[in-house]
Order: sequence, then C-alpha cells, then structure tokens
Amino acid sequence: MSEIVLVHGSCHGAWCWRDVIPKLEELGHDVRAIDLPGHGANPCPIAEITLDHYAQAILDAITGRAVVVGHSMAGFPISAAAEANPGKIARLVYLCAYAPRDGVSLVDMRMEAPRQPLLEAIEKTPDGLGFTFRDSHLAKALYHDCPEGTVDYARQNLCVQAIKPQATPIRLGAAYASVPKTYIRCDDDQAIPPEYQRSMTASWPEADIRALPSSHSPFFSMPGRLAQLIDQVTQQTR
Repeated sequence: MSEIVLVHGSCHGAWCWRDVIPKLEELGHDVRAIDLPGHGANPCPIAEITLDHYAQAILDAITGRAVVVGHSMAGFPISAAAEANPGKIARLVYLCAYAPRDGVSLVDMRMEAPRQPLLEAIEKTPDGLGFTFRDSHLAKALYHDCPEGTVDYARQNLCVQAIKPQATPIRLGAAYASVPKTYIRCDDDQAIPPEYQRSMTASWPEADIRALPSSHSPFFSMPGRLAQLIDQVTQQTR
C-alpha cells in the first residue's frame, strides 16, 4: 500500500479525481485528493495565491511519504513541493503536466509549445488576476472523449484560476533532482500538445514514461486505466 496524493490542474479541484480515488482504494492505496488554495473547499483571495502556497498545501496533505500525482499545471507546485521537502515525497507523477525547468515559469513553458490550443479556450477575469475556461470550449479542450454528463459536472465545479502562481519562475535544485519522477503522457490531449509532452521528457529514461490514448482528462475518460498506471508506478517506487 502507498500513500497517494492527487493534485488537480487549472480551474479544477479535488472533485476531478472522483472516479479515480475508489479505483486506487480498491488496489489497496491510501488516497487523498486536495484542493489547492483558491480552489474547491479551500477559499483564498486570488491576489494572495502564490506558487509557494500551492506547494505548502501539498506538503501539508502528506502524512508520511507519498507518491504525488500532479495534473497539467500541477506539475509546477508538485515540483516546488519536492524542492522544499524532498523527504516527504517518494515519487512525483506528472499526468499530462508541465515538467518544469529551473528559472522558467509555467506561462513561459505554455508559450514555448509548438501549438497554443488553450489560447482560444481561456479568458482573463476583468481584474486581470485570473482566468476561466470558456464554456463553449470545455468539451473540445478538456473532455472530448469523456462520458456523457462530464461537461455538466465540470461546469458546476470549475473555478477561477489565479495567474500569479503560473507566472512565477520556479526554483529547482538538488532537492528536486533527488526525487524519482514518472511522466504519463496523454496522446489525444487537446490542451497540452502531445508533441510538447514528448519534448518536455525527451531526456527522461524510457522506463519513467508511460502513455494513455486519452484527452487532457484521463481521470474521467479512463479512470480505471489511469489507476492501474499509478498503481504500477507505486510498485516501481517501493
């Protein structure tokens, strides 16, 4: 059994792991999904949300030593958490996520991708501090292969995403480098181009890269297969 902490991506919350949690529990794991500050049941003024706050929320959720799974933008906060306290993290798992580099922000990485499918899918809030997903683009960008009802469920739960954590260059060093890592690529992703997911991990050992024939939301489109992959990764970590 492993302790597993699941961390959501932009505008999402712990709710997006609804279908994965029971499948991991059936496999014998101690699983929890968290709401980062400003998301779900963890309210925070948007102007006060930082990348460091995200990282601390992840560390606070770990009771022992955990496999930490980060979806999409959560690649940055899970990496920051590992840099801050590598002893609490058995392995980082990047689920179609940004795999950061020292000194680079998530915004920088998004713009260096060969395609920008998210630009038409998001819009800034009037105060310029956050962004939301355009309702008209939800299915195409995030959930195109997900079961009926997924878009309605997401629409009820999506929130504003703070921009500050994504515009902050991350600082990574020896602590982060010491933590084992796995990347799960999604080959039908319409949010983060699969070819960019490949380039982010071009130097990674092949044994640390897995793939799913999924959209950007495998926790809805194929939760069973995702849970099995995560379970395999935990066995590799022991």
